[in-house]
Amino acid sequence: MTIVPPPPAAAPPQGTIVVLGGGHDAVLLALLARLLPTPTAPIEVLTAATAHEPARTHAAYAAELGALGCRQVNHLVVDEAHPADAPTTLARLRAAALLLLTGGDQERLTDFLRGTEFLAVLRQRGQHDAGFVLAGTSAGAAALGTQMLVGGRGWRSLLAGGIDVLPGLDVLPGLLIDQHFAERARYPRLLHAVLAYPHLLGLGLSEETGLIFRPGQPPEVFGDEVVMLVDGRQLRHAHYAGLPPGRPVGGQGFQVSLLVAGDTVEVAQIL
Repeated sequence: MTIVPPPPAAAPPQGTIVVLGGGHDAVLLALLARLLPTPTAPIEVLTAATAHEPARTHAAYAAELGALGCRQVNHLVVDEAHPADAPTTLARLRAAALLLLTGGDQERLTDFLRGTEFLAVLRQRGQHDAGFVLAGTSAGAAALGTQMLVGGRGWRSLLAGGIDVLPGLDVLPGLLIDQHFAERARYPRLLHAVLAYPHLLGLGLSEETGLIFRPGQPPEVFGDEVVMLVDGRQLRHAHYAGLPPGRPVGGQGFQVSLLVAGDTVEVAQIL
């Protein structure tokens, strides 16, 4: 099954980009292990989003990827004491076959990376390097879009002022990605976000479920649950601009799709 939203504008990435909605990462790691060119290809696990015990997070990924045959799983540390633009950090990013962005707090990730040479290199490799794989899970996935949701719960997220949206890393331009989507009942906040940013395609990733962007192919869903797409580019009668806080938002003309493993979506043109 292929869903075809209206086409906008830019070249699709030449690297491979994988996003997962969080939860248990086994399905993601198995996919990444298959994408590596050799078992010794260097993997960098970037734990910038992980505020508590990032070394333990890296060790868990190293153990799981090691069990899948990956022999070089390194810990790329970017935090308050380790700037993203340190020469050794940039050199490791340029040499990595795979960069994995862990979960945690996506605001930490964007705070550390926005405006850096690291992010410029990351965007360049994702866009132009056919041998590069970039993966993000949970917060690491949410941060890759143009904008990212960082707040909004339940029915209150359908009220004016009920969501918080901040700039993402814009590695996947044209997307607004939310994670833990079905499990945390985030449908209302994604609809509100697309109402606020109708030029962006909303992407809701359930846990253990994701989307893989391969060069020359339409993005494909993998995993056990669903991916929700919300397209607001045909919205009409939007009840949004100028509303005082606490008033309900509304709009007509959303195009909503629910995708499962094997489904594809023709959004490569917007990346």
